[in-house]
Amino acid sequence: MHSAIDAATLRAYRDTHYRVRGDTPMTLRIDQPSPALAALHQVHGVDCSAFITAANPHSRRCGDDANARRQLALAQDLERMGLAAMAAAGEHPSNGWPAEPSFLVPGLSLHDARMLGEKYGQNAVVWSGADAVPRLVLLR
Repeated sequence: MHSAIDAATLRAYRDTHYRVRGDTPMTLRIDQPSPALAALHQVHGVDCSAFITAANPHSRRCGDDANARRQLALAQDLERMGLAAMAAAGEHPSNGWPAEPSFLVPGLSLHDARMLGEKYGQNAVVWSGADAVPRLVLLR
């Protein structure tokens, strides 16, 4: 698939550790099956989930205050959709990019994950189906 996203950014997305906080902490990696995510799907009675952020649209740093406002708006959108969002952060292990506040959202469909990612100017979202394998879904 051709993408408007440069190769270095794509590589960074693939290398990022997608960390879920709270009662069921886990680290998701692109294209690596996650037994912890499979168990979470089962507990929530869903067959999919998405790891999504509103921070730093198109991978341009916005600053903490702007990112906090964007995350709050995303949280409100998820609440209106009747979905529970778990606190998370995307953290690259070595490139110095600040951890991005994010959510893991059990039950968020691929269609809705794409829609929200596009609404908040993201290059990509991470989505997992019934196989609990996080996949990078490019939006540009």
